[in-house]
Amino acid sequence: MLEVMTVAKKLTVDDLYARGEDVREELIHGEILRKALPSPVHQSHEGALLVWAGRRFNRANGGRWPGGWRIFTEIHTVYDRHEVFCHDLAGWRRDRLDPRSPQWVRVRPDWVCEVLSPSHEKRDLIDKLGVMYAAGVPDYWVIDYEEKILFMYQHGSTGYVVSTVGTGAVIRARPFEAVELRTAVLFGDEDDEE
Repeated sequence: MLEVMTVAKKLTVDDLYARGEDVREELIHGEILRKALPSPVHQSHEGALLVWAGRRFNRANGGRWPGGWRIFTEIHTVYDRHEVFCHDLAGWRRDRLDPRSPQWVRVRPDWVCEVLSPSHEKRDLIDKLGVMYAAGVPDYWVIDYEEKILFMYQHGSTGYVVSTVGTGAVIRARPFEAVELRTAVLFGDEDDEE
């Protein structure tokens, strides 16, 4: 006798949104998954990148720094009906995102960064990657603070092209290549100095 198996219904952005605007949950492949509160170490590395990028880019164009971006932490980004990610950091070029956008943004980011945590490693390195590639996210960074590695994924014609760099390097990395980035700042080995 054959046993009848039912397939779980794929949940949608409406199902997630019904749980409240301020939920710490993501919708990945039609499944609602809780996003753990970041540890102090996670927050430290996320904050270091936010301070570095924010000072130089999260501002209007012109002046001492390049500007031209809107950068947010922990923002829900809707990719399609079954995919809503709450990115550690995400950025949009200023001309692509209204500053009055709702907390749940439906515009594809120009840059995303996740800080790896053991409980979310598969989500950040596998589950989200294909969705963001299909949506056309040009640049995706992943910070592995345990190994002190910055993974930089750049959208290519057949998939993301990844390059890595460790602590102690000075780089000009897309999309922020206008300014040097000392990777030791991201990993807490040096303070950010102008």
